[in-house]
Amino acid sequence: MPFEPIDQDAVLVSMEDANDPLSAYSRHGFELDGEVWPSVAHYVEAMKFTDADLRKAICTAESPNAARVLAKRNRRRIRNDWNSLRETYMTRGVYRKCRTSEDASIALLATGERRIIETSQYDYYWGCGRDTRGLNTYGKVLMQVRERLREEGRY
Repeated sequence: MPFEPIDQDAVLVSMEDANDPLSAYSRHGFELDGEVWPSVAHYVEAMKFTDADLRKAICTAESPNAARVLAKRNRRRIRNDWNSLRETYMTRGVYRKCRTSEDASIALLATGERRIIETSQYDYYWGCGRDTRGLNTYGKVLMQVRERLREEGRY
């Protein structure tokens, strides 16, 4: 993985900070795939599975963390193609959240052209990891959605 030091102008986010509108855990509900999702985290955790009852249970979990715990408890049932689909589902969820919630869109667009970095020290896929050598996929998703919102001239 290429090493990318965190520049001082970067926007630092945490997927799990429910108070940050850029977070997957923020309570900005949206409708997608026939359900109303309380957060992006609920949506992404549910999409790991093909079982409709399990998806519904995750959708109605009391919090994003509870949705995550329920998904972890069922990790043996995760769909075989999940690794190839997870970024797509995250992008769909973040985009839909931003299209539904003006304050989430405004917060994302307010980052300007700056690089967005998910600061998880333990997640090397979604975050930058403890040594900043992670893929920062969540940060990249946010930047892609930001660009799409700009192109659409939504806000």
